[in-house]
Amino acid sequence: MNIRKYSLISLSVVLALGSSVSLAQESDEGLERIQVTGSNIKRNDLEGAAPVQVIGREDIDRTGFTNLQQLLETLPAAGTGTFSTQGNNQDSTANGGAAISLRGFGADATLVLINGRRVASSAFAEGIVNSFVDINNIPVAAIERIEILKDGASAVYGSDAVAGVVNVILRKNFEGTEVSLGFGGTTGPSYEETSFSLLWGTGNEESNATVILDYFKNTPLMRDEVGIYGTVYQPENGIDGRSSSGFPGTFIVDGVLTPDAACPDENIVNSTCRYDYGPAGAVLPVAERIGVMLQANQMLSDYAEGYIEMSAQHNTSMAFGAATPLGRTAGLTVSAEHPDNPYGTDVIINNYRTVDAGGRVWNIESDTLRLVAGIRGTIKNWDYDVSAQKGRSKSLQTGGIGDGWIRVDYLQREIDAGNYNPFGGTYNDPDVVADISTSLVRQGESHMTSFNANIAGDVFTISDMTVQMAAGAEYREEDASDKPDEQFERGLIFGTEAISAQASRDITAAYIEFLVPFTDTFDVTLAGRYDDYSDFGSTTNPQVSFSWRPLDNFSLRASWGQGFRAPSLAQIGLGPSQDSPLVDDFYRCESDGVCEGERERSVIYTSDAVLQPEESTTWNIGVVWQVTEAFDFTADLWSIEQDNKIDQNPVENIYAAECGDQNSTICQRFDPLPGETLGQIDKIYNVYVNLSSQEASGLDVTAGYLFKLDELGMLKFGVDWSYIDSFEKDGIEYAGELNYPEHRGRITADWTLDDYGVTAIIQYIGEFESYQALSVMEESEADMVDSHTLVSLQGHYNMNDNTKFTLGATNLFDTDPPFTARGYGYVAETHSLRGRFIYGSIKYKF
Repeated sequence: MNIRKYSLISLSVVLALGSSVSLAQESDEGLERIQVTGSNIKRNDLEGAAPVQVIGREDIDRTGFTNLQQLLETLPAAGTGTFSTQGNNQDSTANGGAAISLRGFGADATLVLINGRRVASSAFAEGIVNSFVDINNIPVAAIERIEILKDGASAVYGSDAVAGVVNVILRKNFEGTEVSLGFGGTTGPSYEETSFSLLWGTGNEESNATVILDYFKNTPLMRDEVGIYGTVYQPENGIDGRSSSGFPGTFIVDGVLTPDAACPDENIVNSTCRYDYGPAGAVLPVAERIGVMLQANQMLSDYAEGYIEMSAQHNTSMAFGAATPLGRTAGLTVSAEHPDNPYGTDVIINNYRTVDAGGRVWNIESDTLRLVAGIRGTIKNWDYDVSAQKGRSKSLQTGGIGDGWIRVDYLQREIDAGNYNPFGGTYNDPDVVADISTSLVRQGESHMTSFNANIAGDVFTISDMTVQMAAGAEYREEDASDKPDEQFERGLIFGTEAISAQASRDITAAYIEFLVPFTDTFDVTLAGRYDDYSDFGSTTNPQVSFSWRPLDNFSLRASWGQGFRAPSLAQIGLGPSQDSPLVDDFYRCESDGVCEGERERSVIYTSDAVLQPEESTTWNIGVVWQVTEAFDFTADLWSIEQDNKIDQNPVENIYAAECGDQNSTICQRFDPLPGETLGQIDKIYNVYVNLSSQEASGLDVTAGYLFKLDELGMLKFGVDWSYIDSFEKDGIEYAGELNYPEHRGRITADWTLDDYGVTAIIQYIGEFESYQALSVMEESEADMVDSHTLVSLQGHYNMNDNTKFTLGATNLFDTDPPFTARGYGYVAETHSLRGRFIYGSIKYKF
């Protein structure tokens, strides 16, 4: 690591602010112990040995975001390696879903909890096999706070807590009624969001019931509304990502690759008629979400309290894509006798797109249910909690007649009958198009049942120092199934990347944790957890951390631990599944002069190997400095190493090893055309195995300063900055390249005076190169994606004790994402196309 870089960053933050914001430290005496994410032991303050970022209810309101995805992706430590509904349409395997990734390690390396408990994974995996918790199922209105542990925690929570933990704490013990209504829209392309929430609660010291109803809806933002960012064909900017499946099409005539005569010259590349699929897609798909939650508790005795948590969420989404692409794999031919065949001989359809059937539409419905019931209390200074939980996630993805889905056997039938004309860019009779159309259904479901029991309390006292302990046991059952449409399995429909998976398992775990205060200012925490999985076996993971406060206003913290991620159910139960990555067939180009460039190839995945858990090691060293009552500062150096990572064999490696052989069974080719030695690639077979590794290190800095302006109110400044020093995958450096900017930051300024308040937020994403310099690209010159700064502004007015008005704008200056000569002209995984968004809301309590 480059310590000099860290020092310069820390110094610049301090000089820029002068000083920052947090509450002054208080005496430990008389403070209620609380449980903080990352530990099962209750403590006197939030600043323990673990780096935990807390986002409170007021912080959430000040962002102006009404869904969790938008809120979390702005955080510097959570902006890389995740995916969201932005751009997550067309062929993605988890349409309508969203996840969070800490430190850029991916959604499957970040554990998401609700009230400290696991929840069922999404029924549909992302990227074929990556299981995740869909954060779109957690209504923002129901959140009291979010605790983000930016450190590994498998010794406490088990699998998935490799890069950190996001613990969503729900609102409870509420009395009264709170209604909130919000609406917003962009000032450029037409995009709108509507939100409504109702919070109701009643109770007393003995019992309480809190109910939350939440509704959210957004309209679609289509690519044909966003100018140059909506097309993959910008020759003036060096962008040509057009598909080889074109309209008009490309045929094989007498063994020669022949573009349709109606294809414009500017669309012909390497004897193939290309097609700009970009404008048919969506930047943000339409979505509608409604959910209800109940939290209730009842004192049963002086030693026991019963509690229950119930939630139900129903989400719908609609994604859009260009018309169905058909390659040679579809097996379509046109006889010489076809009335519209201009060639007078039998023709093979090599590439074609059924534009006359319209663009593809995916309709997605997801339903989640969650029920927790338990008893907790205190007996002789020992806290206990015994609970049971049931969770279910169910998803349905459909496409109806008229949604652009066609069956190749129906299409071949109509071609053979002379009813369908694939030549000349013809829009065929709607009745004929209806005859080749079909509907499709994909179904997914996942379940989780768990039983938990834990105790925590003081074990013994030595020289006025009390050793605390927490211990517990857990039993969990999980299952998941993902069944694609049977027409896809039979090879009758194309244009969707369907997944097939089914698996189940049970897990037994036990854990223990000790907090040992060696002195009044120095304590050590020791934790360990044993997990036994029915599919791969057992794993044991330790963790040690310490906190030392040499001064009343200054402390050091450090941690070291080992962690793991169990193979996902989608990975261990993967059936034949398909993806369509871009591959350049340079072997064929070199041998036969047929240079197609990058184009989609069918890659079929299976999971034949016995998968083992991924392993990780993390450490963190930090300082917490409360300079004055008004100024606080924290800095943490962190490192994560993840080995034995489950990943697909890189398609580039399979291509290099197998695709130079016409007879390979791994890289299967069609028979060569006359005069060729290598035929066109039909399909490539791939597997998921434990083969990969990734490691990263960096620095997090937070600071805050509070100005008391007397009659002019109060002004708070805050900084949250994350720097990635290194991010290596399989020995290749990613920091500063691809989607891994070295710098991400967030600066806030919050002014309040009586019933008025104004908040400004500046979000910064540093520059990075537009691709990863893999070995085949080392001689290429990457273009640099410029840094990006967004400013948001919000004002609120408390009309009275019951009514609050809010008006704000995100991306106040309507800043476009930095342009890059690749893809759509911007990096969708890092930057947003939503533009300036004006919103307003009213909240009423009674």
